[in-house]
Amino acid sequence: MMLNRLLDLLRSGGTHRVADLADELGTTLELVEMMLEDLCRMGYLKRLGGECRGKCASCSMSGLCAAGGADKLWALTERAAGANGR
Repeated sequence: MMLNRLLDLLRSGGTHRVADLADELGTTLELVEMMLEDLCRMGYLKRLGGECRGKCASCSMSGLCAAGGADKLWALTERAAGANGR
């Protein structure tokens, strides 16, 4: 299932741009953003305040987020970290 593949990619660590996730999954930016919102509703991700400015080295969320447009950031929740066995 593509949602599980997306969640596995996010669990692998690092900062993930939506465009890179779309390339990895072989799908569109819009579908990845919809799946990120679905994972958020399901409790696996949480929306973060603030915005991505592309300066990951100085960001407190570096390595922990999925970055969409300028106003879209998501981070894994504890539920996602504990759901490796699904």
